[in-house]
Amino acid sequence: MKPPTNQVQRAGAAWEEWPEEDIDRVIQMAWEDRTPFEAIEWQFGLKENDVRALMRRFMKRSSFEMWRKRVKGMANKHGKRRGGDVNRFRAPDQRP
Repeated sequence: MKPPTNQVQRAGAAWEEWPEEDIDRVIQMAWEDRTPFEAIEWQFGLKENDVRALMRRFMKRSSFEMWRKRVKGMANKHGKRRGGDVNRFRAPDQRP
């Protein structure tokens, strides 16, 4: 089966069908303090619960628990709880 290539295809596909680069990128974005779950949803079609399930599936238990503890009360990971001054997905000096 051909790997999913866009957001709509990935959202309904099993994790095993996802390209490894996409899984790695979701994990990387989830670990980043300033990347909100809304950015992950916009780029990959995954809601917060889906990201949590992906992290649980592909990380060691101790790493997953450390990530959950870190993210649990973090306002930066939720766009609605962030300040209105942040309206981008990447740093201003980062290339598109």
